[in-house]
Amino acid sequence: MLVYLPIAEIPVNAFLILGMGAAVGFLSGMFGVGGGFLMTPLLIFAGVPSAVAVATGSNPLIASSITGTIAQYRRHNVDLKLGLTLLAGGTAGSLAGVQLIKLLRKTGQIDLIVSLLYVVFMGAIGGMMLFESLRAIRKRRHGKPSAMRRSAQHNWVHGLPLKTRFKTSKLYTSTIPPVALGVLVGLLSGIMGVGGGFIMVPVLIYLLRVPTNIAIGTSLFQVIFISAITTILQAAFNQTVDIMLGGMLMVGGVAGAQAGAIAGQKLRAEHLRLLLAVLVLGVGLRLGVELVASPREPFSVTTS
Repeated sequence: MLVYLPIAEIPVNAFLILGMGAAVGFLSGMFGVGGGFLMTPLLIFAGVPSAVAVATGSNPLIASSITGTIAQYRRHNVDLKLGLTLLAGGTAGSLAGVQLIKLLRKTGQIDLIVSLLYVVFMGAIGGMMLFESLRAIRKRRHGKPSAMRRSAQHNWVHGLPLKTRFKTSKLYTSTIPPVALGVLVGLLSGIMGVGGGFIMVPVLIYLLRVPTNIAIGTSLFQVIFISAITTILQAAFNQTVDIMLGGMLMVGGVAGAQAGAIAGQKLRAEHLRLLLAVLVLGVGLRLGVELVASPREPFSVTTS
């Protein structure tokens, strides 16, 4: 069944879009990453213009993240204070990202820049997560502890000022890294149409030493607001939010998020990180291939 998208100005298969929403919602509930890192490339692969994919891709994350957050909150996996700290930086970052997209559309380089950003960030983050998760699994097989946090372990973050206590995460650390992380995630949300969880979750785990389950739940919490803010800003400044497309993705995403949250509880933390790393690397690799591969329909421009 074909449905015409008024903003994207293309017809799409409704069942395909619903399926994409369900799949991304499942990942949102399982990994706490919002799923935007997968949604935007999938929409681009389906023929949706990059500007519309970026703006609309963050819209369905709101619904799937709400249901995923509720499921995680019931399991006491959401640090509200840490989430609000991340959100403070994310709001400023979102505004900057939307303005940058507006500039890129004027220069005509938005397709190239969005794809390059996905390849770079997904390669770096996915590679780091793959290495750490495989090391944790190997340690567990040899009977060694694989916990990400050690009570006596400190890094440069612990020396920063403006410290506060995040009780749910059992942290006493500076507010500077969470705010800076929020700014980065908000910026990426505006430019790439992502909730930022694919960067936020590993940074919370590896840098701030937040327990994996709490990192996932807290990431979902902030994705709700960052995605909502970004969607409003994209609609106001760039007029690239396709409500028809966003609505179909949202319907599928709500159903998938609950199933993902249940599935995530059945896997060990290191296995969750391994699966997420494979997904991130896979999508980044696909986009990298698209950048260097010959176009399926080559064309030339001539003058008469």
